[in-house]
Amino acid sequence: MAQRSEIATIYAAGLVQGIALVTFPAAGTVFTSPNGYGLSNTQYGAMFEPQAIMAILSSLLGAGLTLRLGARCIYLTGLAANFAAMAFLVASKFVMTEHAAAFGVLLAATTCMGLGFGFTVPALNTFAAAFFPGKVDEAVLGLNALLGLGTALAPVFIALFLALGVWWALPILVGVLLFVLLLISLPQTLNEGEHHRAALAQSRRTKIPPRFWLFAAFALIYGVCETMNGNWASLFMSKSLGANALLASVALALFWGMVTAGRILFAAVEKWFPEPAVFRALPLVVAVAFAVCACISRADAIGGLFAFGLAGLGCSALLPLTISFSQKELTSIAGSVAGGLIAFYQIGYGIAAFGVGPLQTHAGLGLGAIYGGTAVIAIVMAVLSFLVVRPEKKTAAGISNANT
Repeated sequence: MAQRSEIATIYAAGLVQGIALVTFPAAGTVFTSPNGYGLSNTQYGAMFEPQAIMAILSSLLGAGLTLRLGARCIYLTGLAANFAAMAFLVASKFVMTEHAAAFGVLLAATTCMGLGFGFTVPALNTFAAAFFPGKVDEAVLGLNALLGLGTALAPVFIALFLALGVWWALPILVGVLLFVLLLISLPQTLNEGEHHRAALAQSRRTKIPPRFWLFAAFALIYGVCETMNGNWASLFMSKSLGANALLASVALALFWGMVTAGRILFAAVEKWFPEPAVFRALPLVVAVAFAVCACISRADAIGGLFAFGLAGLGCSALLPLTISFSQKELTSIAGSVAGGLIAFYQIGYGIAAFGVGPLQTHAGLGLGAIYGGTAVIAIVMAVLSFLVVRPEKKTAAGISNANT
């Protein structure tokens, strides 16, 4: 049984990782403001491409590296990469007026963030499961609830620090927390368990089943839908709806807060609302939220808050359930399927993070029109949900087996 200090460290790391991950999109108005970094929407989107690429690579390589180096080493490397991301973000403040130099430093920061996310999150879930082998579902749910809480807190913190005129205090705060976590984690044993290593070894020797690609397609489309909210909500609120910085931050916090609340809610009501039904219904909720964004009037910031809250509820359980269902069905590659799906999710993240800028610049589309198009993509995701979870099969997967 793990020591209480180790358990506390891993769960605290989940909370801090959530804050770190959303620090960049939470500061989106700073990056695109003429009084800030002055990035165009295309440059803002391109800023996240290295993050997506590194997250994909680290997710795909994570299983093999874990077998060779152990989950503890991967976890510590992820923490260090997250710390480097915060350090680069703070450093960019000092060259903000030198556009090319500032953009280069921001790219270095998001590169480190992608590496940190791809290494840290799977390792944290592995440790949580190993700490409580008799209560894996509850253990991983608790970890992911804290991770989600962190994603909701980042916009709240950025709004506070923006009001004080010191937005850069957030990456400093997160960097200090990560440094403390590193110091605490270094002397700890943090054993992932032999069962996990055996599952990874088996997965690497097994051919990928054809149905994996169906799960992968769903994860990719989900990544597009989530990122349209997580990366562009603040800019849509401020530039398209005329909301102030506080309301823009509230919209992003509401989205991530509802993602977290939805995961806990649907796990609690599973007895009355089975997970396959949840999985088929939620993409339609996401589609409705995008449709609201497409139809909303410029001055209706409150309507924007409603739309992003609804989108958070719709997104909440989809990725955790995708991973959970795949692990239950694709037992021959259960040890590595999560990493593969996270990689495809990150491909979707990259498409949405970068694609919006060119659509605005070259196609002349506004964010509202792009949200309308994404509603169609969400409907495609709804159709795929019926193929991922086939009606003739009962699936007893749990929401709480999530890895992100």
